Amino acid sequence: RQCRRARWGAPMHARTETGFPRHPPTRRDFLFLTTAAFGAVGAGAVAWPVITSMKPSVDVRAAGEPISIDLSHLQPGQQISLFWQGKPIFVLHRTAPALAELKNPALLARLGDPDSTIVQQPDYARNWCRSSRPEFLVVIAICTHLGCIPTIRPDSGDTSVDAAWPGGYFCPCHGSKYDLAGRVFRGVPAPYNLPVPPHHYTGDTMLVVGENPAGEDFSLSSIEQL
Repeated sequence: RQCRRARWGAPMHARTETGFPRHPPTRRDFLFLTTAAFGAVGAGAVAWPVITSMKPSVDVRAAGEPISIDLSHLQPGQQISLFWQGKPIFVLHRTAPALAELKNPALLARLGDPDSTIVQQPDYARNWCRSSRPEFLVVIAICTHLGCIPTIRPDSGDTSVDAAWPGGYFCPCHGSKYDLAGRVFRGVPAPYNLPVPPHHYTGDTMLVVGENPAGEDFSLSSIEQL
């Protein structure tokens, strides 16, 4: 009887395999789990319309087929992220002040390749805004240093990035910096501008990523570095 009690009759405060005491569920535990569950459901409800609007089916993404995205609800200053051929893509709706800054001589003097002379983009995006439409930036979000994903820091004067930060992208891994056209700054580890994927528009706000405009044959295999 004592042996049986020792095996099966352990008191409720006995320690579990993880070493923590095992207690009966309390009202506080129940409230915590309930709040967490409702929070997860709420977040999912908010995110679902955005995710479904820009994510194609699994087989389409695996095949690398073009992706169509309706940008009509993307307001100036907002950015969305998606995947094409397994690569993260940023689509940014640039504001008027951000577009003006791209031509600022003080900014251009700080860039490694301000005129996009190195092939990191199709010819139709080899311009001052590195895009086929100035208001929208479409770039592959892979830092050209070691392949990290940079984060957008759009606010000019953000001293946490740079004492004279004009707004752009910052890679927290090793400190590489890009402007809001994906052009790399001088003196950072990354050697090249962010790549621009094939893209075109079939309407005022309907973007197609992964497909060139008619008459163009740009391929990512032609760029310097991805």
